[in-house]
Amino acid sequence: MINSNNMSKQIFQNLKNLPIPLHQTQCVLHKHELLICGGFFERACYSYHTLKNEYKFICEYPSDVRLYGHSVVKLVNNNKDSNETTLLSFGGNEFVKRHTFMMKYISVWSNMSNKSNELNNYNQWVPFTDNHNHPVIIGRDQNHSYIGVRAVIGGSNNHLLFVTCYNNISVFDLNTFQCIKQDKLLAYSFSCHCFVSISENGQGQEMIKTDQEKNKQNYQMLLFSFRGGLSIEYDEDNNTFQFHQLSVCNDIALLNSYGYVRINDVIFFFGGWDYRNASKSVYKYSIRENKWMTFQNTLPSPLKNCVAILSEEDNHIHIIGGQNHDTMIVSTHMKTNARTWDHSLLVMISYLFL
Repeated sequence: MINSNNMSKQIFQNLKNLPIPLHQTQCVLHKHELLICGGFFERACYSYHTLKNEYKFICEYPSDVRLYGHSVVKLVNNNKDSNETTLLSFGGNEFVKRHTFMMKYISVWSNMSNKSNELNNYNQWVPFTDNHNHPVIIGRDQNHSYIGVRAVIGGSNNHLLFVTCYNNISVFDLNTFQCIKQDKLLAYSFSCHCFVSISENGQGQEMIKTDQEKNKQNYQMLLFSFRGGLSIEYDEDNNTFQFHQLSVCNDIALLNSYGYVRINDVIFFFGGWDYRNASKSVYKYSIRENKWMTFQNTLPSPLKNCVAILSEEDNHIHIIGGQNHDTMIVSTHMKTNARTWDHSLLVMISYLFL
């Protein structure tokens, strides 16, 4: 009989260790690459190639930046065949210098990356500036800490940056470089939480909408932190929010600082922290059914402050870095097949890539 620990080791495949131990890192997908951008007081950035199982150094954040619960998002490029992508990084508070940087990235695995003359200002973090070359700071309000901040890109033209931290949500217009809306969320503070979009084009089944509904520019998001859950809807035409509380199962209600990833209609949660111990539990939340599930299979060992990301080409979830039960920062990198956790994804993801 196979015990649960052995089963977990079979479900999770260990990959080549990170070049350095990392926790509170940020990661975005670019074709066959996972771009791993810094970590807690760690400025180095790497590209992990999912086919080669190898890492390459990209760059470091500037020497005067101390990363502490920062956020990195990838700006939307409608040209899916482009070899370039643009990243936005921000974070900090009144004690840890605030930063807002941009990186134009081109693959360090390509021949182009060796032609330095053609790649001026590529693959390095530079100040995020407006059309007049003036530096732009996201989170300039000194009363708002951006430690443990989470953000998503959305809006009718993917021009809006939604930022959540503690009990605040802000909307930043990337075209005008202005914060256009701020609102309060829960009555208590949260950070290092789960914040995902559920309005991305091409995901899930198409719904038949009336002409009136098509003209409405509403953007939907979900937020989970400990026992708090919120459905957030932003009306772009009227610049207003609507909030609806969601239930959170008792098992995950004590946890935060988990790795999470949304795939179509479900969100997976890996590990977490209850302010005393790290967890090795795995959970699933069904968006459509508003139901939670706690899996019998778990992570091979307890983990908090890790990051989870889907490699869309092979449908594997990568779980990167974090801290173990002794709060030791780890360099582990593992992956697991998403279909192992939800067989319905076999049909849904196959449909998406036809």
